[in-house]
Amino acid sequence: MAEANRQIVLDRLPAGDKLAREHFKLIETPAPSPGEGEVLLRTRYISLDAANRAWMQGATYRSALEGGQVMAGGALAEVVESNVGHLAPGDMIFADTGWQDYAVLPGQRLAKLPAARLAEGEPVTHLMSVYGIAGLTAYFGLLECGQPKAGETVVVSAAAGSVGSIVGQIARIKGCRVVGIAGGAEKGRWLVDELGFDAAVDYKSPEFKRLLRAEVPDGVDVYFDNTGGAVFEAVLFAMKNFGRIACCGALSQYDGAPPPHGPRGIPGLIVTKRLTLRGFVVMDFDDQREKALADLQGWVASGQLKVQEDIVEGLENTPAALIGLLAGDNRGKRMVKVR
Repeated sequence: MAEANRQIVLDRLPAGDKLAREHFKLIETPAPSPGEGEVLLRTRYISLDAANRAWMQGATYRSALEGGQVMAGGALAEVVESNVGHLAPGDMIFADTGWQDYAVLPGQRLAKLPAARLAEGEPVTHLMSVYGIAGLTAYFGLLECGQPKAGETVVVSAAAGSVGSIVGQIARIKGCRVVGIAGGAEKGRWLVDELGFDAAVDYKSPEFKRLLRAEVPDGVDVYFDNTGGAVFEAVLFAMKNFGRIACCGALSQYDGAPPPHGPRGIPGLIVTKRLTLRGFVVMDFDDQREKALADLQGWVASGQLKVQEDIVEGLENTPAALIGLLAGDNRGKRMVKVR
């Protein structure tokens, strides 16, 4: 293949600094060719997630990133050449391609995404948002870890993001009262008016704690935490006895200097309120994936679940798009259309 392969390299790690454009550089290399048992993929849409930043801080559920390597990240990709029997040119897959036009990966662990999952007219990007990691994280984190019951109060932080926006809608489907925490009045109006949240609270307000308690006067049964830090602390003090907290992410701690202290009230409030906190990774629930996807597809088809995607054009804009996501610029699932 004569075409060049554009790659975005993590030029150096942001040691204690906020992520910036100068931490990345765009280079070109020859397009790779697949060997025995390998597949050549063309990336079409790159997934952007707060976890991209967390990987720069050290090992998580994947290896830590290092300066000089192609920036890691998952993507919706198309098979160009295949040296394995179960994949053919034109098949769509989701894989850790990194931020580049082309990637060669071992074919053994790659699986074709079922096009049948999409209803007529649904964009292929839904395979990465509502039917991808974002939708599945929201589904399992809320239903398996939070275990909400009809009539309970559910609070979700980063509620306008890819996961939070779906969590709140599923909680409403399950008959809960839902309060979203997001940055700014505009996002709050969108959560309530468009997505059906019962209320929204602006974490940027100097009156945040008071506003939160006003919206949950009887306390919180289930908290879906995407942020950690001060927001986690505020909700912790509002939890009911025997409440459940699904710990999904810690966005407040990923970029720049860490907070001056951890959330107060730990472990005291966990004991006195008899709270259950559960951390999870979406892969923990792979054996339930098909049921989850069937539920998500049904809710989308019925109009109960609205899908919000935030698509940025151009591989070269991927660093800026991630920086913007960390600053809260996005609504719903942010991704980059490579070409």
